[in-house]
Amino acid sequence: MTTHAQLFVNLPVKNLDRSVEFYTKLGYTFNPKFTDENATCMIVGENIFVMLLVEPFFQSFTKKTVVDATKQVETLVAVSLPNRAEVDALADKAVAAGATAHEPKDYGFMYQRSYDDLDGHTWEVFYMDADADPSAAQQ
Repeated sequence: MTTHAQLFVNLPVKNLDRSVEFYTKLGYTFNPKFTDENATCMIVGENIFVMLLVEPFFQSFTKKTVVDATKQVETLVAVSLPNRAEVDALADKAVAAGATAHEPKDYGFMYQRSYDDLDGHTWEVFYMDADADPSAAQQ
């Protein structure tokens, strides 16, 4: 089995200051050691980080075209929370800070709220009951 000590997700952003302000309103903090005018390291969990990179800097890491996340999707960032109330609280904070909400989904064993951040990246916040049987999912 392959395991990793840390996870870094890299996301291109149009305006770094605006993105930092948005995610600060959601309760996230940033590592100043990995922050400058081109990027910042958002702390999502003990060993989970999101690097917010201004688009030209992000582009320097790849020869592929960077998609416009308001029109196309390349990834869905999904993060779990310990209960439904925290899912609702975080999604509501995101919407209050300017995110675009998607309809909540309740599968019985899993409850999910999704939103698009200021750059169009889709975030899915969810609670999953570890003891529930996913084969009995409600559609």
